[in-house]
Amino acid sequence: MSNRHARRQDVGLLLVVSSPSGAGKTTLARRLRDDFSGLGFSVSYTTRPPRTGEQDGVDYHFVTQETFDRMVGEGRFAEWAHVHGHSYGTAYEAIDQALKSGTDMLFDIDYQGGRQIKSRFPDAVMVFVLPPSVDELARRLRGRATDSKASIEKRLHGAVEELNHYDAYEYLVVNENLDRAYDELRAVYVASRCNWRLRAHFAEQLVTEARRQEP
Repeated sequence: MSNRHARRQDVGLLLVVSSPSGAGKTTLARRLRDDFSGLGFSVSYTTRPPRTGEQDGVDYHFVTQETFDRMVGEGRFAEWAHVHGHSYGTAYEAIDQALKSGTDMLFDIDYQGGRQIKSRFPDAVMVFVLPPSVDELARRLRGRATDSKASIEKRLHGAVEELNHYDAYEYLVVNENLDRAYDELRAVYVASRCNWRLRAHFAEQLVTEARRQEP
């Protein structure tokens, strides 16, 4: 996507991608970021320990529970939640910077965070990724080498609760085939960038220019 088109968009787009753990939202979100270099990513704060290969400030901001609780008390989070025994949150500052600069921002967060973002930013685009079946979701989670058995069982137990919140989202992507699921997520993002709210000011500029050229 060219820089010329990006400059026409004065308001940044917030794209929220949520799913039950193991349904594939992070894989899809990373692929979208790779495809669109100008798409910003909301790096969440979390109290969970880093997994193998994760980098502080890149994948997450890893903080202590004490630091996280202090940030909550200071009102620094646009959304935050306790998920699978750990705390996660998105700082207001990152969202404000994106909106003011006209930068699109991608959120890879759970349904609790997604609902908070939507309540505070009603124009956010909401996408929920579904697994093809509960059995397949369980298979994917149990195939993870990065989580303990106890952690996997906790995530499986929470998956049913997470699935119940699909109706808070505008778009549903079923991740049975990764390429097809990605094509659908990409289509939602590209179409959302053409939304009237984001492009109306450019249309008005053209109308104004055309009127000036009238005899």
